[in-house]
Amino acid sequence: MAIILDGSGLTVEKLVRIARDGEKVEIAPEAMDRIKTCRAMLEEKINAREIMYGVNTGIGEFSEVVLTDEQVKQFQKYLIYNHSAGIGEPVPIEYVRGAIAGKINVHAHGKSGCRPEITLTLLEMLNKGVTPVVCQKGSVGACGDLAPMSQIALLMLGEGEAFYRDERLPGKVALEKAGIEIPGLKARDGLSIINGSNLITSMSAIQLFDINRWLKQAEIACAMTLEALYANLKPYDYRLHQVRGFPGAVRTAKAIMKCIQGSDLLSSEYKQRVQDAYSMRSSPQVIGAAHDAVRWAKQQVEIELNGVGDNPVFFPEYKLTLTGANFQGTPVSLPMDMVGVAVTMVSVISERRLNRLLNPALNVGLPPFLTKGAGMMSGMMLSQYTADMQIVEQRILSVPASIQSIPAAADQEDFVSMGMNTAIKNDMILDNAYGVLGIEFMAAAQALDLRDFNPGKGVNIARKVIRKYVDFLDEDRPLYPDHNKMKELVKSCEILKAVENEIGSLG
Repeated sequence: MAIILDGSGLTVEKLVRIARDGEKVEIAPEAMDRIKTCRAMLEEKINAREIMYGVNTGIGEFSEVVLTDEQVKQFQKYLIYNHSAGIGEPVPIEYVRGAIAGKINVHAHGKSGCRPEITLTLLEMLNKGVTPVVCQKGSVGACGDLAPMSQIALLMLGEGEAFYRDERLPGKVALEKAGIEIPGLKARDGLSIINGSNLITSMSAIQLFDINRWLKQAEIACAMTLEALYANLKPYDYRLHQVRGFPGAVRTAKAIMKCIQGSDLLSSEYKQRVQDAYSMRSSPQVIGAAHDAVRWAKQQVEIELNGVGDNPVFFPEYKLTLTGANFQGTPVSLPMDMVGVAVTMVSVISERRLNRLLNPALNVGLPPFLTKGAGMMSGMMLSQYTADMQIVEQRILSVPASIQSIPAAADQEDFVSMGMNTAIKNDMILDNAYGVLGIEFMAAAQALDLRDFNPGKGVNIARKVIRKYVDFLDEDRPLYPDHNKMKELVKSCEILKAVENEIGSLG
């Protein structure tokens, strides 16, 4: 069934289905009526020669320059040409598709002033698999994602480039092959595509979807390590977290204990410490805080997905045009900076648990570095080095981009969000996080294989999935293939799916 875009109700999950899974998209009839009504009002104002930013004026520092009638006809083309000024490798296709879906949802409010043909062409591009080639770098996140969105708008002129059926083609050729007419750009059309933080928001939405699944796997890995270290399980009683009140901690405590249900450790046979180290005992509070950060960021991103991040904004019901700064990316970049920090934080505590598995002074009788041949063999000693290197890179990348504004456009645009820097570095933070968590999973599975008890049902399922890809480390071997397999395994969410299929959702 098609996903209907009407200016409201676009969630992170729906965006992923459109962007990643290729679900068909339709625009609600009432939304198309709003677009037509707004365009009719705009054309009345153009004919009356009312001065409107970006319609019959220049933009940025040139906003005080009023264009002639002839210049208005040509302006949108040159606007798109001069803003197609990015650099770097192409943005992943799913991110561009998400940005197009978000832009259609903005238009659906009927406050952008573009012709219906523009919105319908974007819709056809999604449904027929034509994805513009967009350079990754160039946006400062205000006036939105001008440079990357301009490369999308180039296709409206039959220019630029696009991916179509696994080929990179000239934009005109891709549209012709897909049977999509080139609509051209008339007054306001170009600016209605490029003004707004749509690419930042798309990237952030898809990242949040993946980060939520990564956090659930962090809970599974934590449960495995806790079992391997004979943890005192009292700190994971959800009632302890309920009395403090943070929903993320309650969620994480329940998830960890759900994985451990059925474990021999829940009996009184195994001696446990009165209190474990913070990296074990505080895991619900730490992973839970990350869940809380993700929840706030998701709320912000979904507001943006369903809002009018445009300039100017037209109000047909009042015959009114308002110029402002709804393109400003800070409401997305600020929470997403925090999410990047949260992922790094959870990776740090994962590495600290890894350290306790490997360190013979801390691992409750397990062999040093989880090898039975200590001295001759080094076991997983070097795995910790690899995890540490990735965490240092995460820490470097966790410096907020949202405070890094550099003025542009002759100081007319003197505060910008730098939200694209946030989105790009969050991709890198998450990529490292897959690797760090994969190493904890690998070490926890090794440790459990060295123990003689029955772990929890969820923990045991996770261990079985790991053993499909990585063998027990009986004697030293090159570990980089195992590390890379584990990273891809975490990224695939196969462990998560198997565990949830067996014991139910972790939240």
